[in-house]
Amino acid sequence: MGRTMTDQPLDRELLVELITKEVLTTLAAQSDRCESVEQLRHVVVNGADRVAFHGDASEVPIDLAAYIDHTVLKPETTADQIDQLCAEAEQYHFACVCVNPAWVKRAATNLRGSDVKVCSVIGFPFGATTAEIKAMEARRAIRDGAREVDMVINIGALKSGDVQTVLTDIEKVVDSAHEAGAIVKVILETSLLTDEEKVIASSLSRKAKADYVKTSTGFAGGGATVYDVALMRETVGPDMGVKASGGVRTASDVEDMIAAGATRIGASAGVEIVGGDQGDSGGDRY
Repeated sequence: MGRTMTDQPLDRELLVELITKEVLTTLAAQSDRCESVEQLRHVVVNGADRVAFHGDASEVPIDLAAYIDHTVLKPETTADQIDQLCAEAEQYHFACVCVNPAWVKRAATNLRGSDVKVCSVIGFPFGATTAEIKAMEARRAIRDGAREVDMVINIGALKSGDVQTVLTDIEKVVDSAHEAGAIVKVILETSLLTDEEKVIASSLSRKAKADYVKTSTGFAGGGATVYDVALMRETVGPDMGVKASGGVRTASDVEDMIAAGATRIGASAGVEIVGGDQGDSGGDRY
């Protein structure tokens, strides 16, 4: 498919150096942005309401539903809950529903003729299956009706410094999905990564021609943070999508994530968010 990086092993130290230099150069070159990653961290930790990497509060859209992937991924999810999810998504015009692979065909049937897409998760939630199996899983989900797939990276390989395996893993899913016209979002599982690893994973996702990077599965503790979204946005640049997922429960949370650079939100509390309920949804459906 015209790849160049998989032809020979990558020098990890060189890659880290180049990526870090690229991100910090970008940050320093733009006067309206934080001067460094450490300054960004300081701003967020000390209570900033907005970090204007994608825009500022005035640019946050009124209609939040179009940003939301309405999500049910718990293993005990029932057919009735999938039907309810789809009905809500169609009613509120969410971007898509995000379901486990076994529910893709049912969701696609429910949403046939609507403007709501079906998204499935791949290698979920640990990312520890092989690249070939992830590619096969993506092809099957797309055949069943998914138009988007959210894949989990090989987290263990990343933390072992094996960036070649991580890159190949993403590329195989991207190739499988793109040949069928589907979108790929790459889940980094940010709560398990260092800042350096987040930058590396984001950069590898961009090199593999994925469409989005995504923060979290919702199953590893933690979740999306303004800091991580901003760091990912700075790494991938303005043209790639960033999905904030995990612990996003209110309209204010969504607005903060969009202001930091998110272009899609994964949430199980989508109805509460667009309905103006600023409290907890009564329990995540993740």
